[in-house]
Amino acid sequence: MYALPLAVALAACGSKGGNDAAGGAVKQQLKVVGSSTVYPFTTAVAEQFQKDNPNVSIVVESTGTGAGMKLFCGGVGANFPDMTNASRAIKKSEFESCVANGAKAIIEVPIGIDGLTFIEGKGSELANLTQADIYKALAANPFGKGPNTAQTWKDVNPALPAIKIRVLGPPPTSGTRDSLADLYLEKGCNTDPAMEALKKSDDKKHKDVCTKIREDGAYVEAGENDNLLVQKVSAEPGTLGVLGFSYLEENLDKVKPVQIAGVSPSEKTIADLSYPGARKLYIYLKGEHIPAKPALKDFVAAYAKQWGPGGPLEKKGLVPFSGADAEAAAKQASELKPLDPSTLK
Repeated sequence: MYALPLAVALAACGSKGGNDAAGGAVKQQLKVVGSSTVYPFTTAVAEQFQKDNPNVSIVVESTGTGAGMKLFCGGVGANFPDMTNASRAIKKSEFESCVANGAKAIIEVPIGIDGLTFIEGKGSELANLTQADIYKALAANPFGKGPNTAQTWKDVNPALPAIKIRVLGPPPTSGTRDSLADLYLEKGCNTDPAMEALKKSDDKKHKDVCTKIREDGAYVEAGENDNLLVQKVSAEPGTLGVLGFSYLEENLDKVKPVQIAGVSPSEKTIADLSYPGARKLYIYLKGEHIPAKPALKDFVAAYAKQWGPGGPLEKKGLVPFSGADAEAAAKQASELKPLDPSTLK
C-alpha cells in the first residue's frame, strides 16, 4: 500500500478545480481553523471571495489559536486544514510538529494589528491598571513568594478600589491567552528586578512564576466566544474581560475599556504600538497544499486587498500596518515565502 501524491489525493476528494463526471465544475474547498480574534476578519474575506469565485467553498472554524495549530499541524492532505488563523506567531514546537507530520513549507502572513484589551461594564470603576497590577491580581504565585491571596484590587494596589478580583479571559488553547501572558503577566512580573535576573538564570522557572494564572476563581476561563464574554461583563458590575480590540469597538454601547498605564486602546495607539496590549495577527498556510488548491494563493491576495487603510477589515476593527510593516506584509502575501525555522522561538 502506498500514499497517493498529495495533488491526486486532494483532487480525488473533490478539492481541486476541474470537471466532475457530469461535466460540471468541481469546487475547491478551503478549510480554515484557528483564532477567534482573527475569525471575523477571515470570515469577511471568505464571504466576499466566495461571491467572486463561485467555484470555491471556504469553511472557517473558530477553534482558538492553540487548538487550530494542533489541527493544522496534524498532517498534509484532504483531511487536514489548509490554513489557520493565529493571534500570535507560531511557536517553534508547533512548527516542529508540522514538519514531523509532513507539513514542511509553512507560510506565515501577518495581516494587521490588534489590541488585547481589558473591558468592564459601563458602570464599573476600574479606570486604569498597570501591567504590574494585572500580574499581581492574576498570578498564581506572584514574584515566587507564595500563593496569591489578593481578593480585591485594593489588595493589589492601595490606590485601586476595593472591588473583588474577577476576570473573564481566554482558555489555554487560545492565542489570546498566550498574548495575555506575553504582553501583561510577564511584563508585570519583570517590574521586579529579581524576576529579570531569574529569567537569565532559570528561564523555565521564570515562565512558571511569571505566567501561571491562579485557579481559585479570580480568573475564569470564558471559552472562545468573545460575544458571550461581552454579554457577561456588561451584566456583572466589577467583572473584567480580556479580548481583542475589534470586539471592544463593536460593543462600546455595552462595555468600556480599562486604560493600561494611562493609555486607552484606539486605532492610533495600537497602530503606533504605544498601547501596551498591541499585537500582530497572522494567517498560516501549507505550501504543500497550494499545487492542489491554487485558490489558496488567490485567497491570500484577496485578503491583502482588504486589510489596508480604509478597507473592509479596518471597518471591522483590524488595525492596518503602516510603513515598512505594511510593505513587508504585502510582499509576503504576494511571494508566500515559507518560514525560516531559525527565526522561531
